[in-house]
Amino acid sequence: MAACLVVLLSFLTFLFSLMSHTTLVGTEALGKHLDDPHWIVFDCRFTLSDIQAGRRAYEEDHIPGARYAHLDDDLSSPVTVQTGRHPLPDPDTLTQKLGDWGVDENVQVVVYDDSFGSMAARLWWLLRWLGHEHVALLDGGYPKWRREGRPITPDLPQTTPTTFKARRRDALWIDSDAVANAMAAGGHVLIDARSEERFSGEVEPLDKVAGHIPGAVNVPYEDNLDISTDFLPPAELRPLYEQRLHGVSPEKVIHMCGSGVTACHNVLAMEHAGLKGARLYAGSWSEWITDPGRPVAKDS
Repeated sequence: MAACLVVLLSFLTFLFSLMSHTTLVGTEALGKHLDDPHWIVFDCRFTLSDIQAGRRAYEEDHIPGARYAHLDDDLSSPVTVQTGRHPLPDPDTLTQKLGDWGVDENVQVVVYDDSFGSMAARLWWLLRWLGHEHVALLDGGYPKWRREGRPITPDLPQTTPTTFKARRRDALWIDSDAVANAMAAGGHVLIDARSEERFSGEVEPLDKVAGHIPGAVNVPYEDNLDISTDFLPPAELRPLYEQRLHGVSPEKVIHMCGSGVTACHNVLAMEHAGLKGARLYAGSWSEWITDPGRPVAKDS
């Protein structure tokens, strides 16, 4: 009898893996699962210029059942003189929070924001880092959800705490020394998700030094989107990235941005396009420039 139960559980886990969403999920699919206890939604709205604006917006209205995850308080560690602006959160602390929010290995997680997925992609990546593959970004985000007249509420969700079992995959990210070594060795592609103006060094509204890491290529995360701000289909995303890779395998790709947040958008885009295995430079530009001995390039 016990053996039969083990086989049944294994089969159900297999079926769940086939039905799960691991990159993107549409508004229609989410709408069908609002009352499904095996789906958990996170609101990740956040604005760099007003760090409590996202929380206030969430308290006014959000997708029913959504928990709120704050970029600074929940999805990052405190900043130090040697880190970037959004260091990775302590994994044990985040693991505890995820369990308190009701997340375990049996749930489908959906993340969203109101800024093209630029903030929510961080939680998508963090969950994958902790070993949870069943997580997807809401394509079109909260603006699309509202345009379509779907349910919203100011009510806070009722959560049932559980145990989230983290299975960290630290191979998914690298630090500044590893980036420097990879660029010196060659055979890698470093993709910077910041705007063209910031990448070139023409402007720098957030960090003390302008420019980019020598040898990096620029793919602003907005390039992953179509005119309606949905993600481009895989058939269009794949050539967008392949032309930057020049034959380099996805496993040799490193993604960065200003602080390791919007770079996750490009990681997601590559995964959605079937180009799997790219890594995140978690500290990104704001960490790179903490050491004045690291090289900086600007476009002339």
